Order: sequence, then structure tokens, then C-alpha cells
Amino acid sequence: MSSKKDGKIPLLLINENPSSIIKKREVLVMKYQFELNEQEAQPALTIRSRTAVENLPKLIGEAYGKIMRYMGELGEQPAGAPYTAYFNMDMQDLDVEMGFPVAKTLPGQGEVKAGVIPAGRYVTCMYKGPYSKMEEPYNEINKWMAENGYEPSGMSYEYYYNSPEEAPESEILTKIAIPLK
Repeated sequence: MSSKKDGKIPLLLINENPSSIIKKREVLVMKYQFELNEQEAQPALTIRSRTAVENLPKLIGEAYGKIMRYMGELGEQPAGAPYTAYFNMDMQDLDVEMGFPVAKTLPGQGEVKAGVIPAGRYVTCMYKGPYSKMEEPYNEINKWMAENGYEPSGMSYEYYYNSPEEAPESEILTKIAIPLK
């Protein structure tokens, strides 16, 4: 019989049909996959602000709306998924930047600024599930970086591939990207 130490689940602990056993084994053994990526600098249009975590969804929605309207005025489209950059993790005073990658450097206007997602080495992880449960993948990424000798820069990016308006909470896809020192 296998033990928990070798990453396998003792089948005696699971009282379900065989297909459920396989699903549980996959989820428990390999819940998150981390990748190291070298990224080139990426032009973006951004809005930077400070907020408490409970106001974040509204702030993000408003910022994305303003940026998309401005891109429409310019006749431009996003070059990738919208993102939010977190410059700190103080839940009562988050320093955040909402943005869209763009194909070329574009001028800012008003609170919409020309920005850049910096070049560098990033560790990334795709997360599927509700935003309210994102602490777990962050904890796992931080653990993995520490175990593998990588040092985070102190900020993180979340790229949103869909939203609660488009998909059930359990199907929301978010790529977490942490720049490394």
C-alpha cells in the first residue's frame, strides 16, 4: 500500500467510485503547476489606485471600463488578458494597477496612463476557482519559490481570462505571475 509521503493516496481512505478516486488523486497530487518564464517588456494602458480589498471588484470593473473606452477612441484592441498588478498585500490599503496589454506603446489620457509590464523572469501558475480562495495558490507559489531558491520581487500580477459574469465561480481562470529578483 502506498503512503501519503510518496504522494499517493491510500485507496482505503476514499469510499467512492473508481473515476472519483482518479480525480481526487490528480487534484491532491498535482493541484498547481508552476512555470518559469522569461518575459519581454509589454506595453500596457493602466490605471493605478489604492483601495481596501472589499472595494477591489468595483475599482477593477470601473478601471477596465475606462481603459476599454479609451482604447476604443484610439481604435485599438487589447493584446492580451486584462490584469491587476499588486504592489503590496495590505488588504486595507492595496496599491494596485489595473491594465490591458497593448501591441505598441500608446499615449495615456487623464487617469489612463501608458505603462509597461516589466521584462524579466516570472514564476506563473494558472488557478481555476473563485477569487475568494486565491490565498491557497499564492501560499503554494511562495512555498515552491522558497524550496527552489527563487526570490520574489515583492509584487504580483493576476491575469483574468474570464469573469464571474461569464462563468461560474468554480470555472474562473486566473494566471498568477510573480516577477523574480
